[in-house]
Amino acid sequence: MLQTLKPVPPDALLAVTEAFRADPSRDKVDLGVGVYRDATGITPVPRAVRAAEQKLLARQTSKAYVGQGGNRPFATFMEKLALGSNHPALRDGRVTTLQSVGGTGALRLVAELMRLSGYAREVRVSNPTWANHIPVLQGAGLATAAYPYYDIAGGQLLADRMLEALDACEPGTVVLLHGSCHNPTGADPHPGHWTELAELMDRRGLIPFVDLAYQGLGRGLDADAAGLRLLCERLPEVLVALSCSKNFGLYRERVGAVMCVAEHAAAATTAMSQLQALARRNYSMPPDHGAAIVAEIASDQALLGDWQQELDDMRDRVNGLRRSLSTALRGELGGGRFDFIEQQAGMFSMLGLPPAAVERLRSEHHVYTAPDSRLNIAGLSGKEIAAVAAAIAAVSRD
Repeated sequence: MLQTLKPVPPDALLAVTEAFRADPSRDKVDLGVGVYRDATGITPVPRAVRAAEQKLLARQTSKAYVGQGGNRPFATFMEKLALGSNHPALRDGRVTTLQSVGGTGALRLVAELMRLSGYAREVRVSNPTWANHIPVLQGAGLATAAYPYYDIAGGQLLADRMLEALDACEPGTVVLLHGSCHNPTGADPHPGHWTELAELMDRRGLIPFVDLAYQGLGRGLDADAAGLRLLCERLPEVLVALSCSKNFGLYRERVGAVMCVAEHAAAATTAMSQLQALARRNYSMPPDHGAAIVAEIASDQALLGDWQQELDDMRDRVNGLRRSLSTALRGELGGGRFDFIEQQAGMFSMLGLPPAAVERLRSEHHVYTAPDSRLNIAGLSGKEIAAVAAAIAAVSRD
């Protein structure tokens, strides 16, 4: 059987990481893989996470299964984090949440739930979108099609074209939206765009599927969830994939959640039963450790406050890096070609460089970005900005 299989080409982004590791240069800079790094180049364990983990280990007496739904205090906290503590959908009992294996696991469970419903056969995704969105959706047996979102060359959100394209969708179409910190562009809809989206989707009978993977790293915990909260208030159904990888620094713990907002409480209960059945035949039981850490932080006001402060510090650092890189590029090029970097949010921006220029960044300047010229702003240290700006300017002039 195994001899009949054909090799799969390596993931393009992971190949960038391997190339970076093999580069002997002392001046190399990795802006490819999407992890937050501090000024020393380390992806840190947040203080609150470390303290919560120590408390858990000190009192833990069993490693027994936590059940298909996962850690329930964790799920309750994730609902309040995403929607706020007094959202109408929560008050009405329209929300149900299942712990998943990371944010990607949440995406896959939602995709399988859509396929199982028989209602949604096609999902519209932004152009561009996160590289793994389409493989996850298609791997679950769903068709995908793109809607206009971003002008890569101009560094501009195409809000009007996005709304026009979605207005032409058939009722029942599922639309995948990035809740905040759009990956790979860093360009998010403005509050007014979210209002227009909510009105359009309600009028056209579209179903939003929101990927909220970076809450708190763009403009703040509440601001980053404002669009999602509006959709959940205005629309009868919203599907959500949540992740704790970035804002809690729990990358390797694979902590995520599926949140379904249904038209009424009975439909939410049914959705949970189906999600549990899907989880059972995918991975049976979720891991506990990471979710237990988040729940521990949520239950301790001192830890929760410390986590929020460190998250604020991380966000301020990323926004400061955006300003510094944009200013340095303006100085190198004598114009505002890359001013959009400062105006965007989250960990990523796209330089809009052709493949040949991306290759020159690597081979001549040892600066590694994703193949589509997405760079991880949060991977920069302050001391690297001048050299990175000079490198980007050099390959942009030709």
